[in-house]
Amino acid sequence: MTDWSRISAAITSASGKPFKLASRHANGGGCINEAYTLDGEDGTRYFVKLNDARHHSMFVAEAAGLETIAATNTLRVPQPIAHGTAGRQSYLVLEHLDLNGRGNARQLGEQLAALHRSTSNRFGFPQDNFLGTTLQPNGWTGDWVPFWREHRLGFQLQLAAENGYGGNLQRLGEKLLDALPAFFTGYAPQPSLLHGDLWSGNHAFLADGMPVIFDPAPYYGDRECDLAMTELFGGYGGDFYAAYRATWPLDVGYAVRKELYNLYHILNHTNLFGGSYARQAEQMMQRSLAAIG
Repeated sequence: MTDWSRISAAITSASGKPFKLASRHANGGGCINEAYTLDGEDGTRYFVKLNDARHHSMFVAEAAGLETIAATNTLRVPQPIAHGTAGRQSYLVLEHLDLNGRGNARQLGEQLAALHRSTSNRFGFPQDNFLGTTLQPNGWTGDWVPFWREHRLGFQLQLAAENGYGGNLQRLGEKLLDALPAFFTGYAPQPSLLHGDLWSGNHAFLADGMPVIFDPAPYYGDRECDLAMTELFGGYGGDFYAAYRATWPLDVGYAVRKELYNLYHILNHTNLFGGSYARQAEQMMQRSLAAIG
């Protein structure tokens, strides 16, 4: 049972204003966390995510990621308010934003390009974070290919082996890992700050059309990774892509690498949800290998 009094106390402590819970209602749509909107007696409103107490580190990482993106002053994100554990549950309290599905897609493309202009001299992030409930290792690495091999595809393939996905998936995976340098002939990405999990369900718009992104898994990597994922589950629309490319054109090799980058997410879906994702991952690996001859 959720200890709402402890969460209310955490809001009071973080905000510096007494928060007394007047009502709450559940928000649907998530497959990882429970989500609620809390209304205070003074009219204040917060968005709260809940999970098992053992997943508190997931919320710690999410708050850090949101703060990192917010500090770039490029894309709007919900402000983290508080996080912690309450009994058997962990929680993350966020600023509540009234969101809808329609807004300025061109601004979203332009601001994403601006986010990607925030760079580092290495690939990785100050801390590991999570893709869903899967650990995402972010150890600093000087070169992109070893980072992608070890911390992304190789890590997911090892998890898949531990989850019983062997055979052709692992054979194709080993072959692809060996072939990774061929995807980067004449192309050396710079370490750009990424959202890290930018599918169509992780953005929306305020009433004035301003874009908002949320549920990040950020790190410094090839900006093509974010663009690739926007195409994985439904896409973002022509205005978004036109605005991004006008702001910062993409290398011609993106057309080949985007499947390599989306493979990471399909392997993660294999490890989280199973089902047909393993076969989809095999097909993606076959196409990627065929693309480089």
